[in-house]
Amino acid sequence: MTAPPENSDTSVVTTRSGGLAAWSIRHPVGVSMIAIAVMVLGLFALDRLAIDLHPQIIYPDVRVRILDPGVPATVMEDRVTRQLEEQLAITEDAIAVQSRTSQGVTSVDLSFNYGKDIDIALRDASTRLDRAKRFLPDSIDPPIIYKRDPSQIPVMEFVVSSPIRDAVELRSWTDDVLRKWFLNLPGVAAAEVGGGLVREIHIIPDQRRL
Repeated sequence: MTAPPENSDTSVVTTRSGGLAAWSIRHPVGVSMIAIAVMVLGLFALDRLAIDLHPQIIYPDVRVRILDPGVPATVMEDRVTRQLEEQLAITEDAIAVQSRTSQGVTSVDLSFNYGKDIDIALRDASTRLDRAKRFLPDSIDPPIIYKRDPSQIPVMEFVVSSPIRDAVELRSWTDDVLRKWFLNLPGVAAAEVGGGLVREIHIIPDQRRL
């Protein structure tokens, strides 16, 4: 057996690896240019990004509100809410009906499937509401029907006081004068009154004459 010479050459093979990291190290200028381009595009997009406190969201819901100031909630439910529910429930493509009743106020929400043209839904619900009007009391304010829109949420609240009127007179003046004045303002869809005292007259018949 013959040993190899001590002064023989030895070959060394080096394999480069590292992928993206290695390429970035070898091309610092290119990496810097790409980073600057991304930053510029980001600032350009941010400047044109729509930002809104109440973004435009289309809910497939229609709401009907009816006011009859001073009427107890039980009476409103019997004479107004039930009539509205019966008529609105058969609106085409309606999937749910929800109602809320309080003193002098009835609110009915009509829901449709997402994708339903809300303008068509509003028109169909308006037709059903017109048919329901003949079953409603004459004392109600004109019904209000509208599409639910979160951008129309802003509300103003006022506290009314008087040094010369008692709670009954102040409530009556607020219902008859101030509320109607607000309703005549442009862009006002509804005005509600709460608190105070509502004047009531109780008639007790003579049982012997009945």
